[in-house]
Amino acid sequence: MVKVLRAILIVVLFIVFFEVGLFSSYTIVTSEAPDVQGLINMQIDEVSGLISSDNVNKVLIKDPTPVEIDNKQQIALKIENLSNVDGVNIESMNMSTYDDPDDENFNVTIEVLGYESPNSTSSQIIISQNPSYKIVATANSTSRGVVDIDSIKIQSILKLY
Repeated sequence: MVKVLRAILIVVLFIVFFEVGLFSSYTIVTSEAPDVQGLINMQIDEVSGLISSDNVNKVLIKDPTPVEIDNKQQIALKIENLSNVDGVNIESMNMSTYDDPDDENFNVTIEVLGYESPNSTSSQIIISQNPSYKIVATANSTSRGVVDIDSIKIQSILKLY
């Protein structure tokens, strides 16, 4: 019984020490008296938000769901223009989402291989069949099977060696 009371006392002292530190640092940083009730409510909201079922489901790692998109040609042209590559391989285009693909609007991650312009050396043009870049982009779907072309944003362009 004494060990349980000690443990509870240590937890209570830790919480009190933390709160006193929070209030004093708030006073030092803002040069104002702290709103005690507002700070306590903010902490309770943050802790309850961390353990809510919605946030727990977002934290769990899940595999992306492959998505079939109909306007691959337009997507390839837009990615080609945004990333300044010479060409994009439509057959290598992978689209996936972590959102529910049954929703009307959801975010899509697009991965595609890109080619740089052909090298010209000593009046010969050498065209390589090997991709030069891996491009990762994100976009929003406007309806099932169609990506909003204006929402495409390049996330990364990786040079392949």
